[in-house]
Amino acid sequence: MSNIFNMDNGFFRAMGRLADLMILNLLFIVCSLPIFTIGASVTAMYYVTLKMAGNEEGYVFRSFLKSFKQNFKQATVIWLIVLFVGCILGLDMYILNHSNNSLSTVLFVLISATSLIYTMVVIYVFPLLSRFENKTTTTLRNAFIMAIADFPRTIVMLVIVIGSIMLTFLNAYTFWYGLLVWILGGFAIVAFANSYFLNKIFKKYMPEEEETDELKEILADEDLENAEPERIMENSSENF
Repeated sequence: MSNIFNMDNGFFRAMGRLADLMILNLLFIVCSLPIFTIGASVTAMYYVTLKMAGNEEGYVFRSFLKSFKQNFKQATVIWLIVLFVGCILGLDMYILNHSNNSLSTVLFVLISATSLIYTMVVIYVFPLLSRFENKTTTTLRNAFIMAIADFPRTIVMLVIVIGSIMLTFLNAYTFWYGLLVWILGGFAIVAFANSYFLNKIFKKYMPEEEETDELKEILADEDLENAEPERIMENSSENF
């Protein structure tokens, strides 16, 4: 009976995690309102959810803002590239969908396949930026390589993202309830679900366990107490 009110039991841990995700979701929405900051917001959100999924406890607000500031410039550049390419693909599909000639059908299939690859890269690129330190072109290239190399997990993440969106727009009933879910915690929950798969993928490109332990010992030094383990490990990704 006493376990019911034990703050360490599964129920209270789950409620605590849900509360953290709701706070994270609110931070994401607020910081995304200027539109051009969406890239930095997504990167910061994944920085937090990757830690959550890896059972690396931390302060949601502090971690989010730290990543937001640290990756703002590069994340914004990547976001503008992603937005531009997305607009071009969307416009192409709209034009081809309203065209009746036979060539447009072939082009529509090609653009659809390109859009699928584009979506796969977008799923990886901001989490990758939050975890590894690389040039923008290298980050985009690595996002493409990882998406193809771990295709089964990529498909699962695609289903999570696209399935959630499609379910929201299924009908008027699901739209309004879905909109409420997205506002309360949907973005963070989707990122958190994908983070379990992303952690497994990223682990292959991180240093060996012995190197990680050695880094932790270095970080324990008072002169480096504010350093981030991920930022040091991220340098290894430049050879990927």
